[in-house]
Amino acid sequence: MYRDQKISLVIPAYNEEKLIRPTLEGVPEFFDKVYVVDDASPDRQAEVVRELAEKDPRIELIQHERNMGPGQGIISGYLKSYEDGYDIAIVCGGDAQMPLDESSILMDPIIDEGVDYCKGNRFMNQGNAFDIMPATRFWGNTLLSLMTKVASGNYDVFDVVDGFVAISRRGIERVDWSKAWKGYGYPMDFVIRVSAAGLVIKDAPRTAIYTPGERQSQIKGFRYMMRVTPMIFKAFLERMTLRYVFADFHPLVLLYALGGICTAFGGLSAIVLGFDKIFLGGEAVTGPRSILTALLLISGSIGIIGAMAMDIQNFQHQKLMQKMDLLLGKGSKKILKRPQ
Repeated sequence: MYRDQKISLVIPAYNEEKLIRPTLEGVPEFFDKVYVVDDASPDRQAEVVRELAEKDPRIELIQHERNMGPGQGIISGYLKSYEDGYDIAIVCGGDAQMPLDESSILMDPIIDEGVDYCKGNRFMNQGNAFDIMPATRFWGNTLLSLMTKVASGNYDVFDVVDGFVAISRRGIERVDWSKAWKGYGYPMDFVIRVSAAGLVIKDAPRTAIYTPGERQSQIKGFRYMMRVTPMIFKAFLERMTLRYVFADFHPLVLLYALGGICTAFGGLSAIVLGFDKIFLGGEAVTGPRSILTALLLISGSIGIIGAMAMDIQNFQHQKLMQKMDLLLGKGSKKILKRPQ
């Protein structure tokens, strides 16, 4: 227990026979329950977990009958944690890559600030990720973070691929997990869905860990990017539809749509004209066509930037309202507890 809150730890694991042991042996005492979700791992991972569970009664093994992806592993842990009545669920990988001794930085904002989803950020406060994270991961992380900012409408988040997170009981309840992304790429999808549900998200600084000689990440950079980019775009469209069409219509939807159409046609026209200029002698490249292409690209860019500016403004307004609600809530509690 931590500050009168019941805390669970969710560990999705696959092919972590070697690293699951140090992960479980390093779980701090304040965790009341540890759910290890074995995603039909073909190695001896489940046997190792059962062995450790005999020594530590907090450990409970959840096994999927078939491989469903790390996202589903976390969802299974979330739902079990909610069912068992825990107040906060923390997620870490089974690869000994997340500092469980720093879990308080994720739990304190949930307890003190009314945050629903607090995630680690290895770059905050001049974090050590700048020094030890491989360059390919750094730039891939940066690109995915920028894409997720736009898709989620939450422009405070970064390091979105970090899976060291804590979620409140209310957060688990409010999100429709049946529609969430189940495979790799789930961190971005979860951020987008939590944000679309109107819940409060916050980044917290945490230490990056890379153990020399161990293959801790099973993500392949380029393939990962190709797989998750369509997912992020789809989630962005879902948020636009739910938030700015059905819930409360906003003209930024039209700006995004017109900006996207103009940019797409302008980009296609630029490619055609460029191809004609390089390979066919440039007979199709005329002044009016070049001007039209430039106008489409400029108009599209202005439309998209304008829509993003409106989205940012709405996000800042939402943050202000959430802070006011928190302050009023604390004030009402003080009034209720005031001695007669």
